[in-house]
Amino acid sequence: MQLEQWAQDLRKIVDEWLTLDLLSEGDLFVVGCSTSEVAGEHIGTAGSEDIAEVIYNELQRLQTETGVSLAFQCCEHLNRALVLEKSVMKEHRLDQVTVVPVRKAGGSMAAYAYKQLREPVVVEMIEADAGMDIGETMIGMHVKRVAVPLRFKQRYVGNARVNNAKSRPKLIGGPRATYC
Repeated sequence: MQLEQWAQDLRKIVDEWLTLDLLSEGDLFVVGCSTSEVAGEHIGTAGSEDIAEVIYNELQRLQTETGVSLAFQCCEHLNRALVLEKSVMKEHRLDQVTVVPVRKAGGSMAAYAYKQLREPVVVEMIEADAGMDIGETMIGMHVKRVAVPLRFKQRYVGNARVNNAKSRPKLIGGPRATYC
């Protein structure tokens, strides 16, 4: 079944995140996902909460094993706002906006995540420590400077290309500076 194959694809990516040990408890991890692209359709045309559920379950494993806080990016119709837990919003002193993502305005992944969280809220922007972009949804605007692309062995979930990134502190000081 396709859903199980897509779960296996994402499981490999999550396993690689875990093996690389780049994430720390409390890190913000942004997820952008086009379930349409996973299914082989054009972004925004064939959203599926069944696909979102498979992806959400694997990302929950990442959260459980690393302690990261997940933020699910909405689609462009909600200006790529983010769904996360209210406690995370408060901890990071983020500003809440008033909207509830749905399949046609927000996207299936964000809508599904909103229904799963204990106290879901939507915020306009974050500065995530790392993230995963499934289907070229443009998460870069939500990753801290300096974003560093990661080249994982598993590059697709279904038909959607997956890009991963982490952030690192800026290098300052020029040629005489020493870096750790």
